[in-house]
Amino acid sequence: MKIALGADHRGFELKEKIKFFLMESGHQVKDFGCFNQQSCDYPDFALLTAKSVSNHECERGILCCATGVGMSIVANKIRGIRAALVYDEQIALLVRKHNKANILCLGSEIVDRKKVNQIVENWIITPFSNEQRHMSRIEKIMQIECDSKESNAK
Repeated sequence: MKIALGADHRGFELKEKIKFFLMESGHQVKDFGCFNQQSCDYPDFALLTAKSVSNHECERGILCCATGVGMSIVANKIRGIRAALVYDEQIALLVRKHNKANILCLGSEIVDRKKVNQIVENWIITPFSNEQRHMSRIEKIMQIECDSKESNAK
């Protein structure tokens, strides 16, 4: 699987840990930065990462900042993105199974570093359930995106 990665300076170390795990697991990685711990703005990296998933350059994305909140807010502004803030293995599984989350957001100061690889693994291997109730909810989300775009154009 080709996975986009993005982080700000506070999520840099976590992103690097995840990148190593993904590459060791045989996944392709597209790293949109940041590339060091110098202070930077998370929206820049969230936008690049989310757009790569939205335009199907990458199948999924992972974003890291101090809390994961800022990254998830930015990513969810992009059409077709369902970014989920995840803090444990069970939530990682559920956001894929029920919400078909295509971007995983992690907080470097929140998530247990010992569990990060398992969180990422659960998120990667869990398929969307395809249950009608979940499919109809995702369709409603997509309709909200369309309605929002139309009302902004007016």
